[in-house]
Amino acid sequence: MKERLEEIIHQIYHKEKRNLFTFLTGAGISSDSGIPTYRGIDGIWVKGTQFHKPEEFGTLKYFKQNPEEVLQYSLFRKKMFEDSEPNQSHFELAEIENMLQDRFHLITQNIDNLHRRSGTQRIYEIHGNNREIKCSNGCKEILNLPEEIKGKNIDEDLTKRDIELLTCQNCGHWMRPNILWFDEYYDEKTNKRFSSLKVAKNSGILFIVGTSGATSLPIAIAETALKYGATIVDINTEDNNFTELIKNKKNKLIIREKSTEVLKVIKEINKNLN
Repeated sequence: MKERLEEIIHQIYHKEKRNLFTFLTGAGISSDSGIPTYRGIDGIWVKGTQFHKPEEFGTLKYFKQNPEEVLQYSLFRKKMFEDSEPNQSHFELAEIENMLQDRFHLITQNIDNLHRRSGTQRIYEIHGNNREIKCSNGCKEILNLPEEIKGKNIDEDLTKRDIELLTCQNCGHWMRPNILWFDEYYDEKTNKRFSSLKVAKNSGILFIVGTSGATSLPIAIAETALKYGATIVDINTEDNNFTELIKNKKNKLIIREKSTEVLKVIKEINKNLN
């Protein structure tokens, strides 16, 4: 594995065009920080005695019917994220960015802010993030979640002040998390759709870390990278949708090891580039 990685990385590093080192990360990279995956059967979908499937609960339609419930859950997730710490994989990526500088780009499906907290800066958050809110009625401005609004326990309801702060000052509708729900489409403003595809087009190598490719934009990013000649490195503990995409391609490397160990190897290889 190390020899093949060295060969690929050295080749891409010395290219003049389409030579970006791009990392695409998903929920798997945050699991060592104690954050459950979005679809996992892990108890976080319980609100009172009611059970939800993500595909039903995580929708704009459900939000419009049950806004306080969804916002309370979002603030529960806020507390979960704030109580978690970046893990070694996050820090390895931050160190790799320090070495590669503007040739490094990170595209993440995660909304947990752990990449930023670990020090990474060149980030495209294609599923949005939990730090921001926007009007559910379509007012254009994206705002930071007010600091006055704190994270909540799973059984803790919104306060009167929370409700005031989560009301759009322009039109009076509810504010909502600035994230992508299951019944929504990727766009540029929230999801960096076109920017991330442009990065993919100019990538010499795309490392896929801790994501199965269950949504359309991550797969499109991999397809675009392949189309323009990138090598895909699939770093996951088991086969996934990306594996199916690349299994018959020449420009690929499939690694079935934990991300921390592989990222450590990638970092060491980059240290020796010249």
